[in-house]
Amino acid sequence: MKSAIKHALRIILAGLTLLLWTQPATAFYAWEDDQSSVEVRGLLRGSTMWIHNPDNPLLYQQRSVSAAAVSARLMLDGSFGSMFSFEMHSELNEVPLSLQSGGSKVSLLQGVERSSLPEQSFDHRRSHLLLDRLNVQYASPALNLKIGRQPVNLAATYFFTPNDFFAPFAAQTFFRAYKPGVDAMRADIRLGELSQLSLISVLGYRADTASDNGWNTTPDAARHAYLARASSVTGDFEMALLVGKIKKEVVLGGDLQGELFEWLGIRAEGHVNIPRQNNLKRKAEVALGIEHRWENTFNLRAEYFYHGAGLSAAPYALSALPALSTQASVSQGYYMARQYIAVGAGYEFMPLLSGDVTALYNGTDRSTLWAAYALYSLGDESELAISGSYANGKRPLGSRINSEFGLYGQTLSCELRSYF
Repeated sequence: MKSAIKHALRIILAGLTLLLWTQPATAFYAWEDDQSSVEVRGLLRGSTMWIHNPDNPLLYQQRSVSAAAVSARLMLDGSFGSMFSFEMHSELNEVPLSLQSGGSKVSLLQGVERSSLPEQSFDHRRSHLLLDRLNVQYASPALNLKIGRQPVNLAATYFFTPNDFFAPFAAQTFFRAYKPGVDAMRADIRLGELSQLSLISVLGYRADTASDNGWNTTPDAARHAYLARASSVTGDFEMALLVGKIKKEVVLGGDLQGELFEWLGIRAEGHVNIPRQNNLKRKAEVALGIEHRWENTFNLRAEYFYHGAGLSAAPYALSALPALSTQASVSQGYYMARQYIAVGAGYEFMPLLSGDVTALYNGTDRSTLWAAYALYSLGDESELAISGSYANGKRPLGSRINSEFGLYGQTLSCELRSYF
């Protein structure tokens, strides 16, 4: 225990030293000429977290978890000629195993579905060295083509994103600056002044618990994804149609986003999963949200999520946990139940301090999850983030899961970030 406390103090001290070392908030290396350019940037993060889990030895190996983690991200962007560019993000992190699992016995320590070839773990999987992005892009007035490891985001809504099939954020995630990359090819074809066709292919991989990131090194054709999305702007709204195949399911859907009366933001997205096996049923996934931001910086958003792949009644069996099944529905994501509501608010208290709060409600078992986040700017190149969450719901009894958010522990974390 004493050694863990000393380790945490060393990390915090190192983070404070970095944050107090002031420097311009620009790339630490930049070069360009008439035809080419190179820019190198970085991000250092040091965090501590405390988690208090429900009292259930069958599901949790630790009642309380407290640990510190660090990570460093190196970002390289460049261009050559007027139409070609490239992007590379590498990351080195150290995260204790207890923090990776949150003290749970049923959580799988499995990363984003992508090849484990450019990733390496060491120190008994506490540390990871990986390439989060590595891609080349061709851009012209008629075509944008990007090939390689890249983030793929098809979401129109904010909290619940059923159309974001590849490494989506959880609804209660506040820091979303870097969406994880997947191995993909994307072509955005301009059809008109306000219309576009996007063709997306994402490689799939079989689960491999012995690998460094939980996935195999070579692609598995049965898990590949192929999507086409056609979008157009009409009035104050952008609308899109989506069709494709993800793993063993066909998806048909779309999204829209815009503003009513120049005051109320409207966002919606969804799709229908059509399994290719005859014994499986079709499932609908739909999210609808509204939002508004006032001139005093206060913003408010609310969303409803119908999760057709979820269960319509509690209690749940352990097999219902999304993380326990690699063959789960493509849109099952983080959620177990059929219906959810989320409400979020944010406000800039002063130029250097802002805050956000999110409340999630499970309409099936009536459990709730509250999450809060405060961000304080320490300078042009550094910031301090404090966040916490409180879960309220019927706690699990043995292997019986009485409510979804009743599975969650109470958390508190502090993170220092330094950009350079």
